Amino acid sequence: MNEEYDVIVLGTGLTECILSGIMSVNGKKVLHMDRNSYYGGESASITPLEDLYKRFNIPGSPPESMGRGRDWNVDLIPKFLMANGQLVKMLLYTEVTRYLDFKVTEGSFVYRGGKIYKVPSTESEALASSLMGLFEKRRFRKFLVCVANFDENDPRTFEGVDPKKTTMREVYKKFDLGQDVIDFTGHALALYRTDDYLDQPCQETINRIKLYSESLARYGKSPYLYPLYGLGELPQGFARLSAIYGGTYMLNKPIEEIVIENGKVIGVKSEGEVARCKQLICDPSYVPDRVTKVGLVIRVICMLNHPIKNTNDANSCQIIIPQNQVNRKSDIYVCMISSAHNVAAQGKYIAIVSTTVETGDPEREIKPALDLLEPIEQKFVSISDLFAPTDLGTKSQIFISRTYDATTHFETTCDDIKDIYKRMMGSEFDFEEMKRKKNDIYGEQEQQ
Repeated sequence: MNEEYDVIVLGTGLTECILSGIMSVNGKKVLHMDRNSYYGGESASITPLEDLYKRFNIPGSPPESMGRGRDWNVDLIPKFLMANGQLVKMLLYTEVTRYLDFKVTEGSFVYRGGKIYKVPSTESEALASSLMGLFEKRRFRKFLVCVANFDENDPRTFEGVDPKKTTMREVYKKFDLGQDVIDFTGHALALYRTDDYLDQPCQETINRIKLYSESLARYGKSPYLYPLYGLGELPQGFARLSAIYGGTYMLNKPIEEIVIENGKVIGVKSEGEVARCKQLICDPSYVPDRVTKVGLVIRVICMLNHPIKNTNDANSCQIIIPQNQVNRKSDIYVCMISSAHNVAAQGKYIAIVSTTVETGDPEREIKPALDLLEPIEQKFVSISDLFAPTDLGTKSQIFISRTYDATTHFETTCDDIKDIYKRMMGSEFDFEEMKRKKNDIYGEQEQQ
């Protein structure tokens, strides 16, 4: 412990574990500590079920109808991986995929007028979808073809649109798309949480829709992947990677003090000993004086003994409720997984509802989502503060991650990782230089 490290990492959330793995691979000497006795911090998967009941202060033990407690691995923060997204690239780059098995999520759905519909994202699905009338389908198909052909480096593909100047609102107008189509395109394909994007240049939105389509093209059913045994496997995979490259891990370590000298971090004190370091990475809970509260997220973990209605009995899916449909500023998300992913007892389903809190009555805000899930066997409600760093680390060399937001994918988390990497290393985290892995994300035994 009384040694000098290049980087000390506090907290074993996914952001911290990925950065720890990347730093170790880059030849840095890393010490990684967590005050908890388990991996994952805020993004842990809780097992057995009894521990979840204790964590949410629910009296008594789970009823027998819930099956064996150890068959449950319940994520505290629900998210899926975009098959072609940044986290999958990070997993391939670092070869963490060798520790994990993934399954494709069975469907993505969008809410309209109290019902849910499959999200159309390919030309053939667009033409078959009951979300649109015949003429609108043709216009939407034209829009999808234009997006698929778009290449920001080739002006011939712009079709009269300036990606850096034309707003997305103008693009929708050009294709004459109606409000319902705009809703599911912006929120279920481009995965925006609010409508602020409409008045910004369209390049980012077009690239987001391309990411969705390319992710979908990889495996067909939906663009999302989910690890067997829960998301808690992800931080552990990166922790193993860090250890292979010489990183040191210590759980159950109370952090007494972050030692600062002349405004710069020089070490961390735990159990009377000081480990020295040049840089520090941590989650907001270790430095409450260097973060600011930027919002609240409500998450409700719901245990079901049935699939969600109108999803073709899918064993996993995502449902997005666009804010316009329920008179809100931000979307409501539902992530559903089941015993098919080794996270619940046989025949059981876990649906987790999440959104950004906008009023003084958060539970009322998510009622439209809970109505889709009835009957619910057991609910676990959490309302969490969202924190962002006030200290960017330029002088202090303390680099603080942002709290996980309400989105159901990891793209925003990866943006945070890339941002911290750039501030620490002074250069961009470059996917293009990553080792090209010939192997796909699946192991051979999963190819069905």
